[in-house]
Amino acid sequence: MASSPYFSLAVLFVAALGFGLTPLGLAWLWGRVFSPAKPNAVKNAIYECGLESRGDAWMQFRSAYYLYAIIFLIFDVEAVFLLPFAVAFTGLGAAACVAMLVFVLMLIEGLAWAWAKGVLTWA
Repeated sequence: MASSPYFSLAVLFVAALGFGLTPLGLAWLWGRVFSPAKPNAVKNAIYECGLESRGDAWMQFRSAYYLYAIIFLIFDVEAVFLLPFAVAFTGLGAAACVAMLVFVLMLIEGLAWAWAKGVLTWA
């Protein structure tokens, strides 16, 4: 049975399942054995910052908040790409410099687009 090429894959699959399901099973068992089963109105009440909740929990958010987050991610990833280029700048050729110039120009274009659309205004 060990001569099958899929045997090691099956063993790793079973180990991965065990690695994920064992803590869940132990937590469930711990909860069933050691936690007291005494529900009452205080334990079943919704708790949030010590205040009684009022109104509907569903609120409509402005889509501008998501645009702020996406723009932050874009320029955060830009820093991740620029750092290795800056570190290895002296050892790179002209093609790498042109590629990075195109990358930076595309980012500047995206920033100009966001500015023109009014995404960067906080209002």
